[in-house]
Amino acid sequence: MSTFRSPCTCFHLRRATRRVTQIYDHELAAVDLSLNQYSILRRAGESPRTLGSLADELGMDRTTLTRNLKPLLAAGLLVETRGEDARQRLLQLGDAGRARLEAARPHWRRAQRFIDEAFGSDAVARLHADLETLTERLHMPETAE
Repeated sequence: MSTFRSPCTCFHLRRATRRVTQIYDHELAAVDLSLNQYSILRRAGESPRTLGSLADELGMDRTTLTRNLKPLLAAGLLVETRGEDARQRLLQLGDAGRARLEAARPHWRRAQRFIDEAFGSDAVARLHADLETLTERLHMPETAE
């Protein structure tokens, strides 16, 4: 374990996130998904979602989400349609996406179980609650133009 100490909250969050992501990515590689792709598929759902609502739920900007959608759309895991307004992009799981997500769930569960056992279920629950609170309190205010 490193003895390096930093007062930077972002450093600690990113370092922990990289390690946790490696665990999920390792498990999900068996079904040819990254954690990021799995998260997008899980949140895309069965009914059409706007690109904006999906980006908000994932905590991504729309440009980053659009870049991450390309391989999922190309593989037929997600299906894109247009909304009532032709500029509106709607996304939902395709048949291939449902099948891949179903195949991925046991791998995701194995990664989650590993983290729960390594850190403790109670500690994980507290961490989730603390991170949710942090996310809510640090919501960037809308900028006036």
